[in-house]
Amino acid sequence: MNLLVNGEPRQVREGSTVRDLLQELKVTAERVAVEVNAEVVRKARHAEHRLNEGDKVEVVTFVGGG
Repeated sequence: MNLLVNGEPRQVREGSTVRDLLQELKVTAERVAVEVNAEVVRKARHAEHRLNEGDKVEVVTFVGGG
């Protein structure tokens, strides 16, 4: 299945969830925000939110420091 992740084309398997995608990207969910088609997907829903062909996903990680 084809997605657009942070502006880049990416293929994932059918039935993938946001959590599956984050694992594939090696992103830890503690400090991340995810939007699918311009709607925020809350962390509590990452494991149940299924991705669909053509979805536009934005993954933003937060970095501390000063």
